[in-house]
Amino acid sequence: MIAGRLVHPPLLAALAAAGHGATVLLCDGHYPATTAAGPNAERIHLNLAPGLLDTSAVLDVLLDALPVEAAAVMVPPDGSDPAAVTAHRARLARHGEVPVEALDRHAFYAAAKGEDLAVVVVTGDVRQYANLLLTVGVQGVSAADSAAGTAVL
Repeated sequence: MIAGRLVHPPLLAALAAAGHGATVLLCDGHYPATTAAGPNAERIHLNLAPGLLDTSAVLDVLLDALPVEAAAVMVPPDGSDPAAVTAHRARLARHGEVPVEALDRHAFYAAAKGEDLAVVVVTGDVRQYANLLLTVGVQGVSAADSAAGTAVL
């Protein structure tokens, strides 16, 4: 029996197969997960019903399960932070100094179509701009250490 919070077998397997530098996409219910995601990505569908599970809830569980060294959020053309982006930034800040890059829709899609995208988690989130791209870090190394090129061993 798994003792951690993350107990979804396909998601656990996909994350275990992703290594340092791989990316994980958490997408809302509006995101075109079939056409705007990298060719190597394992797709995990958690979108049982609109609004039932949002990207913030998934992020909370993932932050306990894997190290994150960087993140990217999708923002509207005016560059503002919608409620979902503000929530993501707050959650990431509680887990260390994780740099968060703001990307417009097309730049975000381009980043998510990369070959290093390992996992796509499709949620039923109905909030606009609730998409988040996480870069997998290294166990025992903080985001700040990774940015500085040092490791805590």
